[in-house]
Amino acid sequence: MTLLLASVRNAEEAEAAVALGADIVDLKDATRGALGALEMDAVGAAVETIARRRPASAVTGDLPMEPATLAAAAAAMAATGVDFVKVGLFPDARREACIAALAAPAQRTKLIGVLFADLEDDGALAGLPARLAAAGFAGAMLDTARKGAGRLLERMDIAALAAFVAACRSHGLIAGLAGSLEPPDIPRLLPLNPDVLGFRGALCAGGERTAPLDPAAFRLVRELIPPAVAAQASEPTVDYRLLAARGYSLDPGKDEAARNRIFVRDFVLPVRIGAYAHERDKLQRVRFNVDVEVLRPARPSADMRDVFSYDVVTDGIRMIVAQEHIALLETLAERIAALVLAHARVSGVTVRAEKLDIGPGAVGVEIRRERPAAMADVRHLYPVAAASPDKAR
Repeated sequence: MTLLLASVRNAEEAEAAVALGADIVDLKDATRGALGALEMDAVGAAVETIARRRPASAVTGDLPMEPATLAAAAAAMAATGVDFVKVGLFPDARREACIAALAAPAQRTKLIGVLFADLEDDGALAGLPARLAAAGFAGAMLDTARKGAGRLLERMDIAALAAFVAACRSHGLIAGLAGSLEPPDIPRLLPLNPDVLGFRGALCAGGERTAPLDPAAFRLVRELIPPAVAAQASEPTVDYRLLAARGYSLDPGKDEAARNRIFVRDFVLPVRIGAYAHERDKLQRVRFNVDVEVLRPARPSADMRDVFSYDVVTDGIRMIVAQEHIALLETLAERIAALVLAHARVSGVTVRAEKLDIGPGAVGVEIRRERPAAMADVRHLYPVAAASPDKAR
């Protein structure tokens, strides 16, 4: 399950975040970037206001990588009563010593190590989850240090983010992603199954992180992160009641007009593919064309809640080809089709994959896969929701 972490500036915003459906209330000074710490009194007041109705987190601040300083700051913030203490761990020669010094407070409170995609190199980042777990940290969050200088997905590609989440999970850490995330980023990141997605600007008026929380913006983010996202992308939890309530036809086989077509054209990536031994030593260009039939709502599309993002397709292909050498184009096409069909609104998909480096022309395969017809029976399970979309919302 993926939880929504909402960063707030004071007790009043903490109360609003609880009312609007935040899963975790994160206390920070949004005017001071990723690690702007609130005064201890303000943190304590906010914790008292939400009264354990939601877990609370707070950041120790933008502190130098000095072991004693970080350990003392973590202990002081834990004394406010927050459930999680976030500690910024910048690239620095002293970072290993800092992690070691935080092992003691980690025995008494849940520490989250905050790492920065815009400051790290992939090599250093890869080994950090293991070191945090060894020191007793509860989790790791990948963020961006320089707000206004680009979103997380502009600083790290989807395959690298997937690897970070997987590394955290393999070491028993909570895996969090943040960094100027916007609503269109959510459907791209949910398939990675992070434990937490963190937001500030996307919840505020005009998308400005220093502005007050905006209920409409907050609701958009909340509805894009379902209360029960599947723990495994290959076995998604499909909330058909929610689809019916939002006016989707759940019997696409009988209603051609109830489907839209989303497509990706001429998407080319270097891929480790081929059955011959000599093909294992080099990358080959593969061109992908993918057509996706999706259920559409009865009303005109208004925001990200009403669309299936083509980024989900391209991100999915990137993640699949990054995992391992694949012997057959047919196998690659089947994996792409299965990934796309894992999304509740998809009724069918056509995948075409072509090798471009074999000879003077392209060679490849095209497959067509559809969601099982049994899905149509769902329509009859939730007649009230299907008949009253406005009331259900």
